[in-house]
Formats: sequence, C-alpha cells, structure tokens
Amino acid sequence: MPQPYDIIIIGAGIVGAMIARTLARYDVRILWLEKASDIGVGATAANSALIHAGHDAVPGSLKAEMNVKANPLWDQLSEELHFAFQRTGAYVVAIGPEEFAKLEQLLDRARQNGVPAEILSSEVMRQREPQINPAVSGALHIPTGGIVDPWGATVAAAENAVLNGVELRLNTEFLDFIWEGEKASGRVDESKIQNPKSKIVGIHTSAGDFYARWVINAAGLFADEVMHKAGVRPEFKITPRRGEYFVMDRNQLQLNNVLFPVPTAVSKGILVTMTLHGNTLVGPNAENIEDKTDVDVTPQGMAETWAGGLKLVPGLKQRDIIAVFAGLRPAGNAPCANPAVDYAHDFIIEIPAEVAGFVNLGGMESPALTAAPAIAARVVELLQGAGEELREKAAWNPLRQDRPVFRHLTREEQAALVAQDPRYGRVICRCETVTEGEIVAEIHAPIPATTYDAIKRRTWLGTGRCLGGFDMPRVVEILARELGKNPLEISKKGPGSEFLFRQTKEAAL
Repeated sequence: MPQPYDIIIIGAGIVGAMIARTLARYDVRILWLEKASDIGVGATAANSALIHAGHDAVPGSLKAEMNVKANPLWDQLSEELHFAFQRTGAYVVAIGPEEFAKLEQLLDRARQNGVPAEILSSEVMRQREPQINPAVSGALHIPTGGIVDPWGATVAAAENAVLNGVELRLNTEFLDFIWEGEKASGRVDESKIQNPKSKIVGIHTSAGDFYARWVINAAGLFADEVMHKAGVRPEFKITPRRGEYFVMDRNQLQLNNVLFPVPTAVSKGILVTMTLHGNTLVGPNAENIEDKTDVDVTPQGMAETWAGGLKLVPGLKQRDIIAVFAGLRPAGNAPCANPAVDYAHDFIIEIPAEVAGFVNLGGMESPALTAAPAIAARVVELLQGAGEELREKAAWNPLRQDRPVFRHLTREEQAALVAQDPRYGRVICRCETVTEGEIVAEIHAPIPATTYDAIKRRTWLGTGRCLGGFDMPRVVEILARELGKNPLEISKKGPGSEFLFRQTKEAAL
C-alpha cells in the first residue's frame, strides 16, 4: 500500500480551498482532489461575488452562525492573500408600501443575528442611488456587506495551501470509498472485520487509490452523491438551483452600491450590483433543475432576470449588455442543525457518528462563499474534537505574494515593469489591458493555468466587450509555447473543449 495521507479533501471550490489553506498550517500530509482541469469551476465560478453580512439568514441556523462569524474575516484574508475585496455595504430596497412593511421584519432578523442594520427613507435612498426606481419606499442598509472576486479568492487560498505543502491533483475524480478491510479488488474480507463499512481509510479515484485517516467531503453540487457512498444521510438531496445573470459594460451605469430586492421564499432575489472591475451585474433568478451540469441560459430565465433588474434600476439598457451566464447553487434539504429551529435548508458540517474517518459537508449554497473561512475553522474544530492532534507548522506562511496587474499600476510602475520584462509591454487583451507577461506568470504560477478559462479567471482576460474575440488566438499561441504543447491540444476548459480541429494546411481544398 502506498504511503497514506493524513487528510484527503474532495472538491476544489471556495469551501475546499479555505479548508485546504486552513489545514495547511498544521503538520499533516494533505491530498486535495478536483475532477476538473482547474480549481473553482463549479458553484464558485458563477455567483453574485458578494460577501454577505448575514442579516437575512435564519436565526439559529448553521448558515447564520457561519455567515456572521466569517464576514469580519475577509478584510484580513484579502490583505494576507492579495485578492480583490471591498466592504461596500448593501441595501435591501423596498418598492411600494407593502415591501416597506417587510423591512421591519428583516431588521429584526438582522438584530437577532447580531448584524448592524438600519432602515433608510426613500429620500435618503434616492440621494445615495440616483438611478434607483423613483417608486422606492425605503431600504434596509447593512454596512458590513461587501463585494469580492470569488475566482481570485479561491486561487489565492489554493496557492497559499499548495505553497504550504498541500498536494493538489486536478483531473482526478472521486469514484468511491475504500473501507477498512477492503482488498485491492474492491471486495471486503468479511473474516477480518466485524462491520465492513464502519471506517473509511481511503478513496478510489480515476487516477488510482489513495489512503488517509480522514476524508473531507467538499464536493459542492455533488456532495450528496459522495455522502451517500459513505452510507450517510440517504435522505439528503442537492437540487441544482440555476441562476441567470447579465453583465453590463463597464462605466455605462453610475451605480454606487449593492442593491437587493426584498427577498423571496427561495432566494435573496434578483439584485443589481457594481463589481470590483467596474461592471454592473444583474441577477440571479432561481430555478430548480435536475441536471447538475446544465448552465445554459434560457429565454424565460433571461426575461425574468431582466425584469427583476429593471424593478430596482429602471435605467438599465439592453444595449449595454456584454455577456450572459448561468450558475448553479447546491441547494440542499438538510434540517436545521438546531432542532428547535424550523428550517429545512441548512448547511451540513459534521463527523457522522455512523462512519469513522469522514468529515461531511453539504448544502453549500449561499452564503457559502462568505462563510467558507468559518466553515474551514469548524472543520478543524471537528477534527480536534475527534482526537486528531493538529500541531502548527513552525514554517507556516499565511501570506501569498501578489503578482503584477498591469492595468492597476501607475505609468511609472508600468514602465519599470516593462524594462524588467518586455512581455509586460505586449497587450494581449485590449478591453481589460491584460499583457503577455501576466498570462505567462499565471501559466507558471504555483497552480498553473493551463486552459483559456483558467487564464480568464486569474487575469480577467476576455471579459470585456469583445469577450475574447481578439485575444483568444494569441492566448492559444502563448499557452502552447509555454506548456510545450501542440496548439491543437489547447482547450477552453479541459479535454473536449479544444479550440482547433486541425492544421489549416490539412484542410481539403
């Protein structure tokens, strides 16, 4: 049997990344697996990019606890790991007297959760947001909300984990568990154990078998399938909840804040918000579907999303739309961790009593992005409570070195960088001013970007009005050169999404 690990983490979204980074400070051998070709490509890749204050979470729920605990941690995290974050505050906007009456309920919930909030008049809201619907009747102001680059946060946490010793394997899909007493054939030797499925000692994957004392389920949309293979919570089901978005061109709308509608029974509603990159984001709607891979936008969903945006900001113009996309939220049906609270969509963060060697997470929908640092801390607490001795590394480094972002530098700094490395003087993406030097740096980063989308997530390349129409051929060329590959092998997001079919000279005349 190969040398076992201490801990295996399944799933490399924001929750898995924060767990990996948090555990990396301890003297344990960690294997971190992701079935995709890059990290952060599931629910993490397509969301509203918000750090929620926790004002609307159900009081007494695990969601509320994790959200409120994690919110203040993001300032320090962004400083240590060098990713974009801004504590902007947020507003829940009421349109008409009926919605205004609901603000008091939201204010009461915020107070129960220990989240500062206040109700503002319609006059104040029109002053703060001149573009807002003139029918605004008031708003709930939550000053501790913020906006973040979720891709940047995930990459930063993941790189820090890897630099502190975590072994990351991409393109490695979890298949099943290895149980104590199991032979290499996958069969159980009943003569050697009393209960063949009581202790997990490893996992079967598409890249072979790996052994560990603990396996952590951070599989996001597929967390229910993982826990069911462990024989845990057979009644738990993740329902993919599709949310569709519009991205508006930069600086086409003067918006100052994050604007939420009064929430519905199933979601926080269709919001309108600025982004850290100067765009306006509209969405998402909420549609329960069955397919965990279906991220197609639909005419019905787009119409619903646009109508929701216009309700808050009537001045939105379709001509300013530069992109549409959809993301999936892993909506679960777990009862509240507090049995006294009537709530059926809580987080799962547990070591199940019926299975040894397994840390189980599930239902990591909103506010999981916000809550991820607190979820990671809770996982550490669970492991320690189960008798795992976690000793801090003497050489643990909480800091991640930032890489130059050309468009954020002064003219003097840009000139100095180009003098040092002329590749920073060659602009590849004109919309976002992303240079060859930045692309090359990401290809050779601690977690190499080996696909177009991986470059996009790290540099913001291809997110402007042309949506990569001009830069894509150059990026393919650079990836092929730096990776030592044939351009035919370069893909958008991994095997099966290659850009090129064959050499032009091979085409039939």
